[in-house]
Amino acid sequence: MYNIAVAGKGGTGKTTFIALVIKALIIKNLKPILAIDADPNINLPQILGITYEESIADIIDETKERLDNLPAGMTKERYIEYRLEDCLKESSGFDLLIMGRPEGPGCYCYANTILRGHIDKLSKNYSYVIMDNEAGMEHLSRKTTRNVDYLFIVSDPSLIGLKSALRIYNLVLELKIKVVKCGLIVNYYNGSLADFPNLKESGLPLCGKIPHDQDILDLAIKGEDIFKLNSNSKAFLEVQNILEEQVFKIQLNS
Repeated sequence: MYNIAVAGKGGTGKTTFIALVIKALIIKNLKPILAIDADPNINLPQILGITYEESIADIIDETKERLDNLPAGMTKERYIEYRLEDCLKESSGFDLLIMGRPEGPGCYCYANTILRGHIDKLSKNYSYVIMDNEAGMEHLSRKTTRNVDYLFIVSDPSLIGLKSALRIYNLVLELKIKVVKCGLIVNYYNGSLADFPNLKESGLPLCGKIPHDQDILDLAIKGEDIFKLNSNSKAFLEVQNILEEQVFKIQLNS
């Protein structure tokens, strides 16, 4: 089983990148896949063509409300584990687990702890676990992302985007998160990249440049899922190339 996670600031297209990775793995028959939307701003189900009724956060909120009315002999933790099975949405070649956003005030840490424990149990049943994290760096500071084989930090070609990517990479190093390979993905690449010397000196390798793809934008406008994207699309071909060079080749040599 291999873990692939994606990080990056908002608006860089990291969820689209994750969806393209899932599509590429399915085409290569590298399944089953567990996809995890760990971003409170839930977008992955839509781009994968999945409808859902509730998330992990919904179940945790529900549990808080009925602490005095749980089934006889069932602890809060056991009840949550039981209800989490309802969150797992099954599809062709992959299953989807949705973190969600807590409805009430308070810390998100408990939900993250539940997510980590549930992932640890579920992941043993899958060939790949793919996690779409929230924008920014908080998921890293909370160590929601841990023990990752491949962490791809997604940026756009701008100076602001690249600086953000480097801050995320430095946080990974600072927190000593267990990442086998970490690399930069530049999305919406138009042939030019902001000159940012610190990036070249940082040790963060550039793993791929995904071009702007009108076909993906057209799908989004129509509200259609990523599996309707033509397999000859420029962005999808580049994601396939990234996986071949940065994931599959390393696995073969390990």
